[in-house]
Amino acid sequence: MGLRNLTASLTLLITATLLASIGALKVSIKEYDVPTPKARPHDPAVSPDGALWVTEHMANKLGRLDPNTGQFREYPLKTPESGPHGLVADKQGNIWFAAIFKGYIGKLDPKSGEITEYRMRDPSAKDPHTPVFDQKGILWFTLQESSMVGRLDPGTGDIKVKPTPTQNAVPYGIIVTEDGVPFFCEFGTNKLASIDPQSMAIREHPLPEGARPRRLALASDGTIYYSDYERGYLGHFDPKSGKQEEWPSPGGSGSEPYGITAARDGMIWYSESGVNPNTLVRFDPKTKSFAETTIP
Repeated sequence: MGLRNLTASLTLLITATLLASIGALKVSIKEYDVPTPKARPHDPAVSPDGALWVTEHMANKLGRLDPNTGQFREYPLKTPESGPHGLVADKQGNIWFAAIFKGYIGKLDPKSGEITEYRMRDPSAKDPHTPVFDQKGILWFTLQESSMVGRLDPGTGDIKVKPTPTQNAVPYGIIVTEDGVPFFCEFGTNKLASIDPQSMAIREHPLPEGARPRRLALASDGTIYYSDYERGYLGHFDPKSGKQEEWPSPGGSGSEPYGITAARDGMIWYSESGVNPNTLVRFDPKTKSFAETTIP
């Protein structure tokens, strides 16, 4: 067999294997309307009481959905046009959010409705994006176009920021590993990065050429999965060994994988935002198989 024919045969074999590993996903999806039109709900997160919270990015509000009753309550922010983006709940049930348009971190007390704003001391830190808590209760967050990562101590209100080594890195999704190290995507380049929680020294981890990681999920084994928005891949990174794996997303190179999470049963779930209709994808790390369904 000639080299060209052998290559073609191998390509067909690999393609067939990938196609065979994609199954239909049987799920039930229920949708809820946000009271404010064109609010652009973003970055859902669950609070300790089981409520689902979202930022209403273009309505300058936070929203709370009670999954049991379907009741939706909105909380207007103090500063107009704050552009709330990411949010996260603390152990007490307070909701912390990143005001990307006005450059501050906010805290909402759902019981009183009181909002506290934490302003950046560094004038170049303009656009906090995605927040996450570490095991000690410190809030870490990315600053997108500012190309920084920030640290906020809720006890003192003190904020520190650190520029990324790579210019225009566009820090985006962020998680904290089981040993307390924040990892984040550098969406403007083909890198993941980690930041030392004490010194705030940043270490970058190169990914395949052309990759653009956007969001991260922490698996139960301590490894990290990422959505490669540009190339249409699901990626896997082991922080301890540095080992990397990746798989083409079922929707192909233009599928634009975006939001991603790890479920308690070990499954990895993410959305494909570049296909029409958008799809919800489940990846099984044990069998390396995909299943998908369209989003209504």
